[in-house]
Amino acid sequence: MEFQNNKPIFLQIADWLCDKVLKGEIQLGQQLPSVREVAVQLEVNPNTVQRAVERLIQQDIVVTQRGRGNYLTQDAFSRIEDFRRQRLLDEALPKLADEMMLLGVKPKEVANALQNIINSRLSALNVKKDASGEKNPT
Repeated sequence: MEFQNNKPIFLQIADWLCDKVLKGEIQLGQQLPSVREVAVQLEVNPNTVQRAVERLIQQDIVVTQRGRGNYLTQDAFSRIEDFRRQRLLDEALPKLADEMMLLGVKPKEVANALQNIINSRLSALNVKKDASGEKNPT
């Protein structure tokens, strides 16, 4: 994982863990990798990973079971989606709108470009699924 300089590392780790949930790499109710395992994998201080986990606990995405570890809550997926959707609407889109206005880019241009990006990524996913022998969802 490559860390960005403009965001605290513990927040990037929390997002990384959430990405794993959204991609289905960590299932609801499943135990998270230990703080120590994540710290070794990402080559960071375990305290930094613990801060990330504490953030997810505060957001009711993770729950700690004393003596057993950290687990995803049953509604972790929907909570993550809600947080991410709100962050997109509150942070990313206003920045995009400012840049569009500055450059004179029309909303229709962005909509077309976005649709092309989505189509391209969906095609790439379907190719990967076909190659792995999984059923093609299209």
